[in-house]
Amino acid sequence: MNKDLKQYNVKAEALILHHLKSGNVSEIIKDASIYSIEAGGKRFRPYLVFATLKSLGMDPNMGLSAASAIEMIHTYSLIHDDLPAMDDDDYRRGKLTNHKVYGEAAAILAGDNLLTESFNVLSTDETLPADIRIQLVQVISRAAGQSGMIGGQMLDIDAEGKKITIDDLEMIHRHKTGKLISAPIESALIIASVAEEEKVQLLKFAELLGILFQIRDDILDVEGDMSVTGKMAGSDARKEKVTYVSTYGLDGAKDQLDLLRKYAEEILANLASTLDTDELHSILQMFAIREQ
Repeated sequence: MNKDLKQYNVKAEALILHHLKSGNVSEIIKDASIYSIEAGGKRFRPYLVFATLKSLGMDPNMGLSAASAIEMIHTYSLIHDDLPAMDDDDYRRGKLTNHKVYGEAAAILAGDNLLTESFNVLSTDETLPADIRIQLVQVISRAAGQSGMIGGQMLDIDAEGKKITIDDLEMIHRHKTGKLISAPIESALIIASVAEEEKVQLLKFAELLGILFQIRDDILDVEGDMSVTGKMAGSDARKEKVTYVSTYGLDGAKDQLDLLRKYAEEILANLASTLDTDELHSILQMFAIREQ
């Protein structure tokens, strides 16, 4: 990650923590919510907001509330994903999962809290015009809800232990993972009021990036080192999850990753005459080779 842009990730986390520490009537919910935010993580999604804004010639500070909201939603999804009724994981980001520390009830409510308060953070950002805030709420809620991450998560659960088509696999991960990877880029496009032609290409890039991210995640579940990834390897196979590795094999999944990377590189090459795509290109490479 670009050192200059990483400072905005720090600012986003500070904004989240300031919000969670103010006006909370339950110490347990406050502590449980903060626990998962402070557990660390890659912060790819907020970084995507800032990097895209920079590529568009905008001040990355304009994306602070959107980046914070998306990271809060992502963190809530991890808390719920780790619950016994879902993936039943003991470790996340190298630490005990939220329900292992605070109990299932508090973990559920901490996730609910992060989701709900994310829109409070976004909607009260008076540095952005009201119409922009409304558009951001629409885009981010759609990416997180029944037409996005939540819908994809249910499809993923329904597919466990079953044989499904490649189209079904792509449908699952385009929604379960991809929508919340696309949302940061789309949020930046809204803030920057990008022209339609560039917007279409960047949204396609965002979609490819989301699927590529999931393929790499599936590969890391097989090859990853817990000391680096922060979670147990092999959990997908144990739970009979349908993944790119289970569908294509390990080498086939790597081939798919390389193919999508080439498609995404072609989009950036087409945009290079009108946009500074260096940061987006760096993100593409980082997503393709990441070890956590």
